[in-house]
Amino acid sequence: MATTEECRTALDKLSDNLAQADGDVRGAAALDRSLSCHIKDLDVTFTGRLDDGRIAVADTFPGPPREKAEIRLAMTGDDLVAMVNGELNFAKAWASGRVRLEAGFRDLLRLRTLL
Repeated sequence: MATTEECRTALDKLSDNLAQADGDVRGAAALDRSLSCHIKDLDVTFTGRLDDGRIAVADTFPGPPREKAEIRLAMTGDDLVAMVNGELNFAKAWASGRVRLEAGFRDLLRLRTLL
């Protein structure tokens, strides 16, 4: 089972990957939205912002998200680490229910490029 530190490292790596992306992926990630990522098996939530293609984690706290972020993710720590390392396909994980992504309709349309 992935640790909180491994999950934080994975989010930092995801941020770096998004920042280095180009084309449609870069355009899809170029939002300014609040973000939460609930790691279900650790029962910990990372909160922050997706801003111009980078994820800035501002806080980590126990339990589910305290406030409703504009983009909300929920998954296990192992799934987060596997996705960031390229071992788990996000679209398949989302379709099977292993990963939950919630956002406004317009944001989902933009984020579909990342899938």
